Amino acid sequence: MLSWDDFETKPQQPENATKAQVAPESQTKSVQEPSASYTAETTAPSASSAPQNGSTAVDAARAAIATMDPAPGLEELEMGAARIQVDEKRIINCRADLNQLVPFKYDWAWQKYLDGCANHWMPQEINMNKDVSMWKDPNGLTDDERRIVEYSLGYFSTADSLVANNLVLAIYRHITNPECRQYLLRQSFEEAIHTHAYQYCVESLGMDEGEVFNMYREVPAVAKKAAWSLSHTQAIGDPNFKTGTVESDQELLRNLIAFYAVTEGIFFYCGFSQILSMGRRNKMTGVAEQFQYILRDESMHLNFGIDVINQIKLENPHLWTAEFQQEVTQMILEGMELEVSYARDTMPRGVLGMNAKMMEEYLQFIANRRLSQLGLKEQFPGAQNPFPWMSEIMDLRKEKNFFETRVIEYQTGGALQW
Repeated sequence: MLSWDDFETKPQQPENATKAQVAPESQTKSVQEPSASYTAETTAPSASSAPQNGSTAVDAARAAIATMDPAPGLEELEMGAARIQVDEKRIINCRADLNQLVPFKYDWAWQKYLDGCANHWMPQEINMNKDVSMWKDPNGLTDDERRIVEYSLGYFSTADSLVANNLVLAIYRHITNPECRQYLLRQSFEEAIHTHAYQYCVESLGMDEGEVFNMYREVPAVAKKAAWSLSHTQAIGDPNFKTGTVESDQELLRNLIAFYAVTEGIFFYCGFSQILSMGRRNKMTGVAEQFQYILRDESMHLNFGIDVINQIKLENPHLWTAEFQQEVTQMILEGMELEVSYARDTMPRGVLGMNAKMMEEYLQFIANRRLSQLGLKEQFPGAQNPFPWMSEIMDLRKEKNFFETRVIEYQTGGALQW
């Protein structure tokens, strides 16, 4: 049987093939196992020279490892340090080894990571055929309904990208707890899935992709929400930004509140209500199903963010001053007003059993919830939820897909309990 060396050398010197087969063992060994002093200068380049070059590279790698300093980055990692204890862990400004996932201190963070993994889904799993037919039918939707679909896809396609960028480029660097970081990695992937879902909807419906994905620059109601979110990530997105002072720690808190409590906790609610109301009327059911899966994920993102914010408050009570609480209240109210403005722009008339006035009351109800979750005073006494079906949809353990028989809260096979 031919060896690899035979295959390489035989075509080059066919006249020596017989001689090569009967060459002495010592000669064969000298070709296959060159000494360290053997260099490319002693022979013409050929396929057989690869082992010699490879050996030189291996020798260089071995020399580098032999002289390697086993303790790089001592300012971040103390070699030989004791194993970390639970009490040493903190959400921010923790000096304990971030590479040691266990023991857990924040079991809620790890459980949310497991729940997120169990609830994995992909956009292509959802059938869009009915939506395509309805969208192409001139009589399939009213002008107001089409406006809602376009604005929703236009805003959310950008919003989830903004959230993902903030997570990866800013928040992750400053959260100093490994189990929380584990969930942030899962959330980042889910944001990518959401952006994929919006793109899948846009592509399926044959919409103008440039127009939809550029709305955050061109449509004022969409642009203002995007600009507000971006304004709260600029500071901590700076590579030179570091936590550890009252001012910088409060800046991180501002970012967390802006993105979790406002962007994901308020800015998403008008569009989600509109699209899900459409699905309840058997319209654009594929888009509505995508949004329902996304709502499930976003609800978990919101709950995780609120838990992180409140844990930082507990561990750093000096940050939660009366002045800062007033500022946070102002942020929640600004977010609510921006979303009310968006509702008025997307619903100039009544549509889908709702109107801008009803949406304003709903957003006041949501704002109260966010303030209460952060331990702040509600600003709209008596505000009620005019869309009780939204609460039912968000209770995903009970809600089924309202236009098919498929259960929305499915879990991946590895997470099922038999």
